[in-house]
Amino acid sequence: MFFSFLYEQGYTDVNYYQNHHFRYKKERRLPKTLAVKETSKLLTYLTDCAAKETTEFEKWKNIRNLALIDVLISTGIRIAEASNISLGDIIHSERTILIHGKGRKQRLIYISCNETWSNLTRWLKVRKSRPTNTDKVFVNRFGEQLSIHGIEYIYNSTKTACGINEKSTPHYLRHTFATNLLANGADLRSVQEILGHSSVATTEIYTEVTTKRKKQVLNKYNYRNKL
Repeated sequence: MFFSFLYEQGYTDVNYYQNHHFRYKKERRLPKTLAVKETSKLLTYLTDCAAKETTEFEKWKNIRNLALIDVLISTGIRIAEASNISLGDIIHSERTILIHGKGRKQRLIYISCNETWSNLTRWLKVRKSRPTNTDKVFVNRFGEQLSIHGIEYIYNSTKTACGINEKSTPHYLRHTFATNLLANGADLRSVQEILGHSSVATTEIYTEVTTKRKKQVLNKYNYRNKL
């Protein structure tokens, strides 16, 4: 930049660094996650809201919010992917959802948790009680597709109400999902496919967050423990 300045101001006849490109390695920040207790607290709060006797619309909204957040927790999909799920993307016989990811890539996600599947199917039934203008699974009060900003608003309202990490975002749920898969023994390649990462290098960063294994190894094998 300094030599560009000198050249532009006429102090030098040649910009010696015009054809040079410098690349600086940026610090790779670790993904931020929620504690398992916080995730549980989030689900408990939403479940209690969905069970409350209230107005018809509030009931509709609470059941939707529970299904939405539970799907995010249980599958680790991006909020944009959740927003784009259509009714035809749900394969009921297989308990799977066709996810439309980045770069027009598709992948199938299996709903392994019975409660998540129950919450989702319950929402699909309740969804029919109000008119809609789209085939998207998650809709707003006007019957339109629930946008990513709408999902963020739902999450932010819920996290405040149930008292979990105020700095957290919906993307924390994706990070938490991936980190716990690896911590519980899932292989890196499988996690890459489930998350829809084009490169395994993107998935590898989650191995830095899984402290559970590190603690086990260090407790068992660190020679300093026996000195």
